[in-house]
Amino acid sequence: MAGTFILAIDQGTTSSRALVVDGNGDVCGAGHEPFPQHFPAPGLVEHDPLDIWKSTEEAIATALAAAGVASRELAAIGITNQRETVLVWDRATGEPLAPAIVWQDRRTVDACEDLKAAGHEALIAQRTGLTLDPYFSATKLAWLLDSVPGLRDRAEHGEVAAGTVDSWLAWQITGGKRHVTDYTNASRTLLFNILRGRWDDDLCALFRVPRNVLPAVQPSCSRFGRASADVLGAEVPILAIAGDQQSALFGQGCLGPRMAKNTYGTGCFLLANAGAKAVTSRHRLLVSMGAGAGQEGPEYVVEGSVFVAGSLVQWLRDGLGIISSSGEIEALAESVPDGGGVTIVPAFTGLGAPYWDPNARGAILGLTRGATRAHIARAALEAIALSSTELVRAMDGDLPEPIAELRVDGGASRDNLLMQLQADYLGIPVVRPRNIETTAMGAAYLAGIGAGMWASAEETASLWEAERTFEPAIDADEREGKLGSWRAAVQRTLVADARE
Repeated sequence: MAGTFILAIDQGTTSSRALVVDGNGDVCGAGHEPFPQHFPAPGLVEHDPLDIWKSTEEAIATALAAAGVASRELAAIGITNQRETVLVWDRATGEPLAPAIVWQDRRTVDACEDLKAAGHEALIAQRTGLTLDPYFSATKLAWLLDSVPGLRDRAEHGEVAAGTVDSWLAWQITGGKRHVTDYTNASRTLLFNILRGRWDDDLCALFRVPRNVLPAVQPSCSRFGRASADVLGAEVPILAIAGDQQSALFGQGCLGPRMAKNTYGTGCFLLANAGAKAVTSRHRLLVSMGAGAGQEGPEYVVEGSVFVAGSLVQWLRDGLGIISSSGEIEALAESVPDGGGVTIVPAFTGLGAPYWDPNARGAILGLTRGATRAHIARAALEAIALSSTELVRAMDGDLPEPIAELRVDGGASRDNLLMQLQADYLGIPVVRPRNIETTAMGAAYLAGIGAGMWASAEETASLWEAERTFEPAIDADEREGKLGSWRAAVQRTLVADARE
């Protein structure tokens, strides 16, 4: 390769980021561009596909300028992205044919309930490793095909392309020449058979999704096409695509057993590497493909998702107005020794693992006349940590050995109080790396391996460095008491049939 730098694109739920990374794994330049969120009705979340692409372009331009690097100096591009969000566009013109339906969107609750009632849940879980929930892409795509006038007919006639955000970006970057995705993103759609590594005809028929709208599927570390010179200024190869959470797991160097990572972003996403054999979760966790899956065989990850984490802090800022910026919450929460009996269950869009109740709604419990905004702030951070603790406990029950160390990343991992609460409730060390941009770094490392910049995943894992370790500071009795109170609060938010 002529180039000596990697361009890593990290397209997230609320913003697009780009990093320029050199051969030492150092970030030479970064770009960050927020874009609008659209909430047309309660439970509905949409993005404009053109906003996604425009913000990505702007982030790339900013990163290259900050690094002082020309596009011709790039050896490769790596893409990582918000998963499950689904888009449809015109194959001939590339024009979006509808808003992007975001992973948080709950409009297909009834469709999922109908499929459960018809007895399809077990087959779907067996083949996809997922649960039947509006979180995933298939029911969203079916909804688009049915709801946009003429779209299903056009899809049947091969005029429509559909995919997750990575597919949309690859299409744009290659100038419409490549309609592709990778194993990690495909395995989050409910249409992909993770045991056979291919789109599943039975599932496509069940969800009424024509196979011809779906992208070709490749390993995360492989050649996905070349950037168009008209788009990027040089024909740079795209050598990696991975869903954001699998990319972060790779970027954190969690290659072996007893290691897990938790990303604190809009939601919280806990992943651990499960190896070459697909486990069957006994605790309603998810099993997906890992970024290391490829020619040498499969790789699986176990995952638990908390739908609301950083977005809870945003709600305290924008909805309740008790803080003026997200960065204020740590100091406000630290001004009281505990939550004063207040518990927040932030089920704004239902609950994910291990409850999987799309109809649950949030609650603030334990309010007294003495409760203050500081107690609410503290309870919010406790809710994020306790939600993730439940996932780790569930994961410990599915893996051969319990998790011994949790590596953390994402914007909220900068909050020292939150990280200390997480260590306290888990009872294991919580380790924050020097570079918390591990999602983008995972894409950079995968692309760099493809470009020959690094020889192996083990070599990139050796570049990881810890910045701070948070050790547990409470005893087991206090820990179990706090978790028991949390579970009791969660039970009060579940709908009746979910409790039965």
